Amino acid sequence: MKIASARLILCSPDRNFVTLRIETDEGIYGLGDATLNGRELAVAAYLEEHVIPCLIGRDPFAIEDIWQYLYRGAYWRRGPVTMSAIAAVDVALWDIKAKALDTPLYNLLGGKSRQGMLVYAHANGADIPGAIESVKRHIDQGYLAIRVQSGVPGVNASYGVPKGGKAYEPAERGLPSESLWSTERYLNFAPKLFEAVRMEVGEDIHLLHDLHHRLTPIEAARLGKSLEPYHLFWMEDPTPAENQDGFRLIRQHTTTPVATGEVFNSFWDAHDLIRNQWIDYLRMTIVHGGGITALKKAADFAAVYQVRTGFHGATDLSPVTMAAALHLGIAIHNFGIQEHMPHTPLADQVFPHHYRYEGGYMDPGDAPGLGVSIDEDLAGQYPYQRAYLPVARKLDGTLTDW
Repeated sequence: MKIASARLILCSPDRNFVTLRIETDEGIYGLGDATLNGRELAVAAYLEEHVIPCLIGRDPFAIEDIWQYLYRGAYWRRGPVTMSAIAAVDVALWDIKAKALDTPLYNLLGGKSRQGMLVYAHANGADIPGAIESVKRHIDQGYLAIRVQSGVPGVNASYGVPKGGKAYEPAERGLPSESLWSTERYLNFAPKLFEAVRMEVGEDIHLLHDLHHRLTPIEAARLGKSLEPYHLFWMEDPTPAENQDGFRLIRQHTTTPVATGEVFNSFWDAHDLIRNQWIDYLRMTIVHGGGITALKKAADFAAVYQVRTGFHGATDLSPVTMAAALHLGIAIHNFGIQEHMPHTPLADQVFPHHYRYEGGYMDPGDAPGLGVSIDEDLAGQYPYQRAYLPVARKLDGTLTDW
């Protein structure tokens, strides 16, 4: 069997997706997600001009060798564009291999380690009562773990509280929008939010919170300490992780579990965080971290230090990546939790899939391969549209992390 062709499918069924389709000379095809939110065409060009020509004629079963060829062979390593392109190829090849062997992909990764995967939903509100109402709605839907975000008094646009009642903050058409941010107001408000939520929903629901890289290490330590009475499942991305050593300071001051890594594009971004046990959950995503091949190795390394996974699963990743995360998550021993943001009905129609949610858990399904396909005719009705994520400034105008 040889790789006969590969091509890209760009579409925007409610948001932009870049999908790689690799086909063999035996007619078996695999899909890989190459979406880099807000920079989609950069990955598309990298694949089209530099990667796809190198794939034709290769053995699609030689996944490790092809991964190393694309990573080491390019000389210029890492970076979100390169690693997203490699991930798309990698996932598509795993999809092909599992289909050729007529088995669900998880069986090639060691088989099931559990019957289902705990997932968390996103609840949010413009204020505390709105956030509590959203939490209760998700409890009614069976969720056992819920991320809670709320508008902050005196802050005009709080992360995690989308405009117009939408479920998520998608990238926006046109140039990037700007919002204002106040760290001090947020630090004073967040403990009040979780005190109120705990009083309303009790102790048994797992609560999570996303700081979205907005604090310094000592600010994050202060927040983690103040949230300890409400025993969060985790606080996510407390500070930018370029300075991995900053997480040492956070760990020294609080027992609130820490999760990070959704913007990582290499295992090396997490190396010190894991081996020093400064984090509890690795949040990397398969599409930006180099694919299943890379994330399996990262997860195995993390397991040595009792760090569990919490793979990124926002809707800026297509159902192809969600399926890949579920197949890997159900196989590895140190799975922790999976982010679950349901795609829009239109996106689900464009990407029919076999994975499913029920009663707080998800399962990848038992179809051969990933269990995801793409309706190219429907996808073609929704062409790519350039879009950007927002940016944030402090009240004095200083640009800060969104």
